[in-house]
Amino acid sequence: MDLFRAVEQAIGRKEIITEDLGFLTDSVRQLLRDSGFPGMKVLEFAFDSRDGSGGDYLPHSYPTHCVAYIGTHDNDTAQGWMLTADPGDVAYAKDYLRLTESEGYHWGMMRALWASTADLTVVQAQDLLGLGSESRMNTPSTVGSNWRWRALPGRFTPDLAAKLRHCMKLYGRLP
Repeated sequence: MDLFRAVEQAIGRKEIITEDLGFLTDSVRQLLRDSGFPGMKVLEFAFDSRDGSGGDYLPHSYPTHCVAYIGTHDNDTAQGWMLTADPGDVAYAKDYLRLTESEGYHWGMMRALWASTADLTVVQAQDLLGLGSESRMNTPSTVGSNWRWRALPGRFTPDLAAKLRHCMKLYGRLP
């Protein structure tokens, strides 16, 4: 906390998101409380049977003071995750989130975030566009092909903007 206090004194209070992912100790949880910064909730983690902490990442358990994501730059895209995750984890996600192919799995995952109580939700462009693993931003511990994805011209259309605006209005996320 001394570091955060010194930074705040030097540059003023800034909006900071705490990356509280992975193995969380009591001291990390205390730092999160003491700082008042929102933590992160990653939807893909909710269904990862290898982890065991899934309940903390299920949308119905999100605190209001958090930032929710489908995945971060280090995760596969929503569509990629649906194809590469453990089949049992995918089945659980489909059941819990009521995902359907006709809606688009990525839209169902975004819907779950937007309907949650999270103060802020962040959706990567790749998920908004429904792209697969080929559009993943980063694969940790690898080199050569990371941080190269770029949106192709014409992908962000007026129809997509209208659909997104409708969803933001529906879930009370317009300014």
